[in-house]
Amino acid sequence: MTTIDALKLLDIARDIAVEAGELAASMRSAGISVASTKSSQLDIVTQADTKVEALIRQRLKDLRPEDAFLGEESGDDTGTSDITWIVDPIDGTVNYLYGSPNYAVSIAATVPTPDGVGQAVAGCVYAPALNAQYTAALGQPAHLNGMQISVNKDVPLDRALVATGFTYDLAKRDRQKRTVAELVPHIRDFRMVGTASLDICAVAAGIVDAHYMRGLPIWDYAAAALIATQAGAFVGGLGKTPPSADLILVANPELAKALEPFLL
Repeated sequence: MTTIDALKLLDIARDIAVEAGELAASMRSAGISVASTKSSQLDIVTQADTKVEALIRQRLKDLRPEDAFLGEESGDDTGTSDITWIVDPIDGTVNYLYGSPNYAVSIAATVPTPDGVGQAVAGCVYAPALNAQYTAALGQPAHLNGMQISVNKDVPLDRALVATGFTYDLAKRDRQKRTVAELVPHIRDFRMVGTASLDICAVAAGIVDAHYMRGLPIWDYAAAALIATQAGAFVGGLGKTPPSADLILVANPELAKALEPFLL
């Protein structure tokens, strides 16, 4: 069993995320275009996605050659340690393409768990155009730019500001639209930023009260979910299930219970 130094792993994630974010920002300033699509014509990849992920992969290989890697664009590599790095080089690619500042580099170090889901032990979500660096290590407080953050508490459902988004799978959007329509009379308002990792981190920082989303792959939330958990949020699926592509719900525990019936 590999000895885990979560704070050391966090230092690595933070340093690489900053370098990767600077590359993404410089490429955006130089101009960028769509390189390909994935699950649908809405699910795009830019040249920056692949170059930023290649940089992250190489930096991790240089520093941690024994670790495994799972990236959105380049897939997975096995390792000989208990650490797997889960990476989204640019979460919010459509925002990035359009010049919105709401995009982020997401890097998480994870370890296996008996249930096979895995546990993030260190994570960084870095939004270079927002100058926002969210970080956490397992068992340690979550931070935004070095300042400790925490989830909003004692928020009744009718005062809740809720973040969500729509999947790129058009066949699943009708269900998502119905959920929004059912919830909207019961909450303060919705926010749709278009970058799941930043939405989840916004819950951690008290910028919004809750986030839910269906259809998210693990690289979209691996780092952010740890950050929100360490900020005091409930992070899971329905009931006591862990977050998954079926559903991720992030809020203070009481608000999560109030939201759950609308997400069944």
